[in-house]
Amino acid sequence: MSPQKRPKRPLPTVGGLVFNPEGKILLVRTHKWSDLLGTPGGKMEYGETMEESFIREFKEETDLDVFDVEFVLIQDAYNHPEFHKPSHFLLINFISKSLSSEVILNDEAYEYIWVGLEESLDLDLNQPTRLLIEAVIQDREKV
Repeated sequence: MSPQKRPKRPLPTVGGLVFNPEGKILLVRTHKWSDLLGTPGGKMEYGETMEESFIREFKEETDLDVFDVEFVLIQDAYNHPEFHKPSHFLLINFISKSLSSEVILNDEAYEYIWVGLEESLDLDLNQPTRLLIEAVIQDREKV
């Protein structure tokens, strides 16, 4: 992308971990993140809250309805080497739950897996997803 076409501000995005009734998290594989496993998510829309964006993005990308949405952390991803093009995102990360494990992917991801939280660290995760999972594990250890 030429410097003239790059946005002049970081783009706020939402994503995160959804736990199914068995306590496993959903991870998806996309070409956008170097074919590594990560979380569904995307750009916030004008007028949406962060939580509304997260709920919408999960529905669009996985057909899952999520609830009990909790904020976890924000990551700054400036020209991240694993992302397919130069970009500057603010990755706003959440955790939530779904009553279903029946996933229907849209065209943004081509594979998904439900996996235990700790077990997921043995997989080929993109770096922002790894940081999110580590933060969630660390927070749970405090309880």
